[in-house]
Amino acid sequence: MKREKYPGMDNAFTAKTLNDQAKDPTYAGALSFMRRKYTMDLTGVDAVVWGLPLDTATSNRPGTRFGPRGVREASCGMDNDPQYPFGSRLFDDMAVIDHGDCYFYYGNQARIPLIIEECASTIINAESSPYLLSIGGDHFVTYPLLKAHAEKYGPVALVQFDAHQDTWDDEEGAVDHGTMITRAVKEGIIDVDHSIQIGIRTHAPQDYGIEIIYGLECHELGPKVIAERVYARTGGKKVYQTFDIDCLDPAYAPGTGTPVSGGLTSAQALATLRHLNKLDVIGSDVVEVSPSYDHADITSIAGSTVAMYMLGNLWERRFRT
Repeated sequence: MKREKYPGMDNAFTAKTLNDQAKDPTYAGALSFMRRKYTMDLTGVDAVVWGLPLDTATSNRPGTRFGPRGVREASCGMDNDPQYPFGSRLFDDMAVIDHGDCYFYYGNQARIPLIIEECASTIINAESSPYLLSIGGDHFVTYPLLKAHAEKYGPVALVQFDAHQDTWDDEEGAVDHGTMITRAVKEGIIDVDHSIQIGIRTHAPQDYGIEIIYGLECHELGPKVIAERVYARTGGKKVYQTFDIDCLDPAYAPGTGTPVSGGLTSAQALATLRHLNKLDVIGSDVVEVSPSYDHADITSIAGSTVAMYMLGNLWERRFRT
């Protein structure tokens, strides 16, 4: 009896096109983001998912160097079916690759920001001009990513989901996830008059004119009104979107370095992102997932879902008719 040919596995390596749907079961196979093809080839690419395994800038619990790995693993259950709430297989239309992780020597702190910036610039300035979705890593990685995007687009409006403002006093040359927004403001790569922070539950010495929607206020306003505030603040400018997973309450994201009670639920955050599908987002990141402190992959699942929503919003802006 002739044996039936079984479908291929490991879509991350065997995909013949960038739009191939994976046949891998959710519990097996190579762990690329949403089973996208691992490749360095940027030809014809609409979006790039890229890992930044850094946690040397943390001020509390380390472990976010494993964030890209945890997010990739949690994402593997989201490829085969049409992605909710978009009602379509995003990758039938949108060519997305997993670009692997950025390589840098952990022992040379001074060079890490420059390496990330240069690699990010190479990606976003490729001929296909792909959208870059970066997976951290601690929140410091947003600084060199902002530099790369501002070099291409000019000063960007920042939409930051976070428990912390990250506007503490900065020391020149420091690699610190609590001061990088200060540095970005002082270097003029953020348009502070059109920037906003959502879910903040701490106080820093300065806000530099960035609008803040505090955590308790988020609960009172609800996702639709938060989104309206974001649209009003950004005013049609080009937006860089950063999502620190500690924006969520520790009940929904225990696996992070500096958890703060009173945060958004997963549903609130995702609903807010859903309402932001008309923002002109030119790049984004999801940071501070630390799997070592997670329970049942709650935080990794939340991080991977936030990343999928970012890609879904991009798909809607570019491909939904």
